[in-house]
Amino acid sequence: MTSSGKLIHHPRRAMKNEWYTPPDILTAARDVLGVIDLDPASSEIANLTVHATRYYTIEQDGLAQKWYGNVWLNPPYTQPACAQFCHKAAEAFGAGEITAAIVLVNNATETGYFQRLLDVASGVCFPAQRVKFLDPEGRPSNRSLQGQALVYLGPETSRFRSSFGRFGAVLTVPPAMQMKEAI
Repeated sequence: MTSSGKLIHHPRRAMKNEWYTPPDILTAARDVLGVIDLDPASSEIANLTVHATRYYTIEQDGLAQKWYGNVWLNPPYTQPACAQFCHKAAEAFGAGEITAAIVLVNNATETGYFQRLLDVASGVCFPAQRVKFLDPEGRPSNRSLQGQALVYLGPETSRFRSSFGRFGAVLTVPPAMQMKEAI
């Protein structure tokens, strides 16, 4: 609250920034990607569900590491980390360093990072309900303050539509119209 008595929104700074993707979304991601080669913004606990061949923890700084193969990315939702991870995913895909990626972010379509992902996306799923992220003990949370989007970078658009259609609206870009180089 400000000194004038107005409520202002602050992210839950006192809370740990550890919220994990529900298993049903990760199952759909593996349906599209096959093997998840890399999760660049992860932890040992998260990887129990993600099953990435390789993951980077906060201590390993995924932004400073090489990205490759099929990537699952549920970035930290704090800024500037979220934007940095999204920009790196778009750049790595556009440069051909990664084969495909699925990025789970807030559906903040007006942000630079979301627009940058759309520059190279071949599909986006807008879930019909807010994602109930899991806490470190595996309990679902009702704390999502806005909706999410799953942005797909890759060639398997029909598989993406099929796997993610059960969550909500899926928009895909025809292959002939997809931008494959970084802007």
